[in-house]
Amino acid sequence: MPRDHWKYEGVLAAPERDGYLPKLPLPHHDPSSPLAIADMADAFGVTHRTLHFYEEKGLLIAARMGPMRVYGADHIRRMAVINACREIDMPIATIQELLSSLAAADDQAEADRLFKEALLSRRRELAAQQSNLRRQMQRIAELLESEAGNGEPQSDDTAHVHLSPIESECLTFMAEGYPASRIARLMEMDLAAALTLEAGIIRKFNAHNRFQAIAKAVLSGMIAAE
Repeated sequence: MPRDHWKYEGVLAAPERDGYLPKLPLPHHDPSSPLAIADMADAFGVTHRTLHFYEEKGLLIAARMGPMRVYGADHIRRMAVINACREIDMPIATIQELLSSLAAADDQAEADRLFKEALLSRRRELAAQQSNLRRQMQRIAELLESEAGNGEPQSDDTAHVHLSPIESECLTFMAEGYPASRIARLMEMDLAAALTLEAGIIRKFNAHNRFQAIAKAVLSGMIAAE
């Protein structure tokens, strides 16, 4: 049997060369046994739709064990890499390029180097985004101060803003520049709940968007300016 095929009770999946992958923590299970799609979703905290999406993008391949869709050890390891990359909001296209590069790696050292370079590149991107957010927040703060200086009526609505602990935590993540999808994962809630929480915070600050809410929170001293 060729090494690039899976075989589960006589069923073959499409061949796939995984090359070398970075060694990341895996869900606890018998490595010799495949994971059914439901177990795979539970193990990595994603939905069935997410796994199907990754398959559509060529990131994963599921085999068949009777009526069940299952994932073998190599693709469980691939999912660990994909999940780690998505946790830092790495674009799907970048993950596709990374997995292609890992598939062509000649040894584990090269695979580890490629993964490290991808992480460093993403960190530079996030740093640039954070810098842009700070400039935007500063500009909003300047505009708000300018309105107050022009003698236009401006109520001190932030003095009466009360946030719950969960709202305060969310506001902190917003100020750090995290998108709602990342906040949802950090706070262990679904995306809809995170968006609702963020909208409530924006409404409490009588703001038009998250940037204005953050700027008002900075000006009121509710969060520290960077």
